[in-house]
Amino acid sequence: DELRELAHGLHPAVLTDHGLPEALRAMARHAPVAVEMDVAPVGRLDPLAESAVYFCCAEALQNAVKHGGPDARIAVRLSRDDDDAVVFEVADDGPGFAVAPLRPGSGLMGMRDRVEGVDGTLTIESEPGGGTRVAGRIPAALRRADDLVGA
Repeated sequence: DELRELAHGLHPAVLTDHGLPEALRAMARHAPVAVEMDVAPVGRLDPLAESAVYFCCAEALQNAVKHGGPDARIAVRLSRDDDDAVVFEVADDGPGFAVAPLRPGSGLMGMRDRVEGVDGTLTIESEPGGGTRVAGRIPAALRRADDLVGA
């Protein structure tokens, strides 16, 4: 599976073949710690939106595993809201950190750039001793530059 993902340019085949919920479940199954999953069926999304959510969740999960400690509880959530946007969250009860202005080139800035690049929003909440929560919201239907021509 890892070799296939590498051959596909690091875009996981399960995301392309089966969609976001199954890709997130697969990611959690491969995590070195137990991950609580609350993943609703969201249907297929624009591939850019699916990639943004997937890679943001992957980065947040990796950070939670790395910094949360061996006993940290980690949860991943995915659903659609009343406005038909996809909402996601990766939360842990680890040691947290002081959220400072994001530095260019950092993983957190990369997550924000990826989500904002598809008209979404990203929230990062954490404080020392208080766990961490990374949450985002992305419109299910993306506006593309070619859709705006003549508008």
